[in-house]
Amino acid sequence: MDTTDLVLAILHHLLVFSLAGIIGAEFVLIRGDLPAATIRRLVGIDRHYGIIAALVIIVGVGRVLYGLKGWEFYVHSWTFWVKMAIFAVVGLLSIVPTVRFLSWNRQAGADPSFTVPAAELAAVRTYIRAEAFLFLLIPVFAAAMARGY
Repeated sequence: MDTTDLVLAILHHLLVFSLAGIIGAEFVLIRGDLPAATIRRLVGIDRHYGIIAALVIIVGVGRVLYGLKGWEFYVHSWTFWVKMAIFAVVGLLSIVPTVRFLSWNRQAGADPSFTVPAAELAAVRTYIRAEAFLFLLIPVFAAAMARGY
C-alpha cells in the first residue's frame, strides 16, 4: 500500500467536501437582505473558496502524477475529462459572485445605507445555484471514473 496515494486521496476528499460546504454557505447567506456584516462574511467565505479550489487542483495534480493509478489512467478516461470540465465551469461561474461580493462590500463600506439591488442579488443567487447543481455532478463522474467508465 502506498502512503503517498492515501494521503493525497484523503486531502483531496477533505478539500472537495470543504468546497461543497463553502458553496452551501454562500447559498444560504445569499438569501434575503444582505446587511454589511453578511456581505463581509461572504467576501471572507469566497476568499476561502478560491484558496480551497486552488488546493483541490494542486492535490488533484499530485494524485494524477504520484497516485497508484498513474497518469495514464486519467488521461485516457473520458469521465475524468468531464469531471475536469465541470470543475472548470463551476470555477468560471464563481467569478460573477466573487466580483459582486467585492463590489457590494466596497459600496457598503462607503455607504452604511447601501442595499444590494434586487436584480443583482437574484443574478448572484442564480449563479450560485448553477454552481451547486454542477458541483453535485462531480462525485457522480468521480465514482464512474473510479470504476473504469
